[in-house]
Amino acid sequence: MLATVNSAALYGIDAVPVTVELDLGTGFPSFNIVGLADTAVQEAKERVRAAIRNSGLPFPTNHRILINLAPADVKKSGPLYDLPIAIAILKAYIPLETDISRALFVGEVSLDGAVRPVHGALPIALFAKNTGLATLFVPQENAAEAAYVNGISVVPVATITELVKHLTNEAPIAPAPRTIPAPETVLYEHDLAHVRGQFFAKRALEIAAAGAHNVLFSGPPGAGKTLLARTLPSILPPMTETEMLEVTKIYSVAGIAPGGNGLVTTRPFRAPHHSASAISLVGGGENPKPGEVSFAHRGVLFLDEAPEFPRTLLESLRQPLEDGRVTITRVKHTLTFPARFMLLMSQNPCPCGYFGDPAHQCLCLPMQIQNYQKKLSGPLLDRVDMVLEVPAVKIEELTGDAAGEPSAAVRARVTEARKRQLHRFAAHAKAGDTPTLHNNAEMSSEQLRALARLEDAALTLLKTAATQMRLSARAFYRTIKVARTIADLAAADTIATTHIAEALQFREKRLA
Repeated sequence: MLATVNSAALYGIDAVPVTVELDLGTGFPSFNIVGLADTAVQEAKERVRAAIRNSGLPFPTNHRILINLAPADVKKSGPLYDLPIAIAILKAYIPLETDISRALFVGEVSLDGAVRPVHGALPIALFAKNTGLATLFVPQENAAEAAYVNGISVVPVATITELVKHLTNEAPIAPAPRTIPAPETVLYEHDLAHVRGQFFAKRALEIAAAGAHNVLFSGPPGAGKTLLARTLPSILPPMTETEMLEVTKIYSVAGIAPGGNGLVTTRPFRAPHHSASAISLVGGGENPKPGEVSFAHRGVLFLDEAPEFPRTLLESLRQPLEDGRVTITRVKHTLTFPARFMLLMSQNPCPCGYFGDPAHQCLCLPMQIQNYQKKLSGPLLDRVDMVLEVPAVKIEELTGDAAGEPSAAVRARVTEARKRQLHRFAAHAKAGDTPTLHNNAEMSSEQLRALARLEDAALTLLKTAATQMRLSARAFYRTIKVARTIADLAAADTIATTHIAEALQFREKRLA
């Protein structure tokens, strides 16, 4: 064995170490790659051979080349091993002035020697830092994303020739600067000021955004359910640095990380069509990838006309809604993807959409209405914090001149309420521990007892309502979470009767 080069493999949304080992032997000239490599990795032989030759660099034509990707029991996929393989080969011929024992290489090479971007630059950079490596060599297009990880030098590589000159100290490459995301300057297409009427629904959206609560809108066609949902991103609070890293890791592994600084700086809003498959929604596949529930992490998953989705698909949301993650199990491995999102659903009350509407006659049979409404099961609705009717907008409100409150004003209140939550979580965390909670919706029942103190009258009201409305234990605690958010919007330290009363308005009514 003549050379070893450090690289990494993606395992879910994390990276694991891979060592590229080179052996040049005598005998019939050949080029082989071993170590559980897929087709894309096996094709690296031809890409690397052409890239080195076309770059005017030496390539061993009269040797038996053997590349081992260790450890052999970890599956290697994708073209990110092209660059470390090329460096391992060149290292056998070119004396490198730079010590690469504490460096990690990833990148795809083209036939002319250029280095192309790969997926997963951020999780690879985090892995390199956590394992004590000093330098990360990545394609130029991935440098901004990887450089956000502090404590490691990220070297952007444009071509193999430039990299060789850097490693021989002929023409060193300057490390990529760490860019701090600028404050958001997003111009949202939909603003709450554009929504006429629907004051109760707007209030519900404000509460939901402040505490990251799940919401179901039910109402006739044209009432504004979809428009209300589309305005939700405009009132969500800005992302924290930790949340940016969490979300960007998911998008980076999937290959859909944004350009510029490479970070996701706005909360995701995902709205899959009802024809989506279970794998596309929850994640999975032969080589498991994240689904829509993970792409909506720290953001919103919007299911428009939720009853049109297959029931099995809707039921698959129950576990991520409860646990905040999705676990994909295969014969040889198990992967976990984060999925802490707000679920926002809309539905018509019946197939024709006009059941209970005083202005239109419903044409559906009772059995049709019952079957349609049953598509959202009780266990799923139990995980929805806020259920509300969205009536049709009156003509007077549509034609009136009064403008609604803009999203910017609502977002300011939401941001202040979220700050109160983060401050409370930080004060409750043990000394030296980092708070793991980001919003009220994430609190467990034990954390609720410590962080959501109710006034005596409020507790009495809640007990009475829970009995009359037949609230389950889950619904009982979720009502307290919503009330805690309402109290945060009112800058109140304790939950009062008015907060509980408003929260109970958003529970699905199940009177005895």
